Amino acid sequence: MTRMTRVLGTAFAVLVGVFLIAPVAVTVASSLTTTSYVTFPPQGITLRWYAEVFQKPEFLSSFVLSVGVAVAAAAVSAVVGLAGGLAIHRYRFPGWAALEAVLSSAFAVPTIVLGIGLLQWFAQMGLASSPFTLLLAHLVLTVPYAVRLVLAGLAGLDRSAEKAAAGLGASPFLVFWHVTLPAVRGALVGGAFFAFITSFDDLTVALFVVTTDLQTLPVRIFNYMQYDYDPTVTAIGTLMVLFAGVAVVVIERFVGVARLFGADTDKQ
Repeated sequence: MTRMTRVLGTAFAVLVGVFLIAPVAVTVASSLTTTSYVTFPPQGITLRWYAEVFQKPEFLSSFVLSVGVAVAAAAVSAVVGLAGGLAIHRYRFPGWAALEAVLSSAFAVPTIVLGIGLLQWFAQMGLASSPFTLLLAHLVLTVPYAVRLVLAGLAGLDRSAEKAAAGLGASPFLVFWHVTLPAVRGALVGGAFFAFITSFDDLTVALFVVTTDLQTLPVRIFNYMQYDYDPTVTAIGTLMVLFAGVAVVVIERFVGVARLFGADTDKQ
């Protein structure tokens, strides 16, 4: 019975792995086809479509914009998420319950509704479309995730360590820097990564706050596919997967993914 359970568990894990990897594999393979349309399996092998990507400056500019806004959203979300999480977790100020309800309800609001609302709000405020307004729009999506993850990290924090540090003469800043911050580092970094991914991958909200001259990469791909559906699209998708893979390798090489998220990698 145990052997059968192990075999079934392994088979299930393999099926899940294939299910997750299959779309990426199909995208990569389709980007190599020699045909002028997307097809799988590919008809021949060529790198022509990757050259096409680099010959289209609009895609490169959209990629730079998406990365810049996503990095800014991750940084701001981490700072605001940490401050907001600490405030909600430790203090009962006027409007505390309303703030927590707003942050929780943000997950239930459809992104298309947020996009329409942000478009009207920016118009009433007289704010023209710019990387700044795009960042503000994405912060509406990313900050709630960062706050909730920080709150989850603070839920497991033992306040006695903070009290002990303060009792030994440490200043509030040193207590925060050496005790509180390391305890929530994993949640904080997780929130920043989630903010980066959410911002970089967002399409629905960005559609309402961009212009023809200012488009993120998902919006650029969406608009491109309305008129052309050649393997350039799958080549861009493959490059995005490669970009994510290189980022993970660099982080693992210089920091360590497990250590970055607060896992104890030291073996006793």
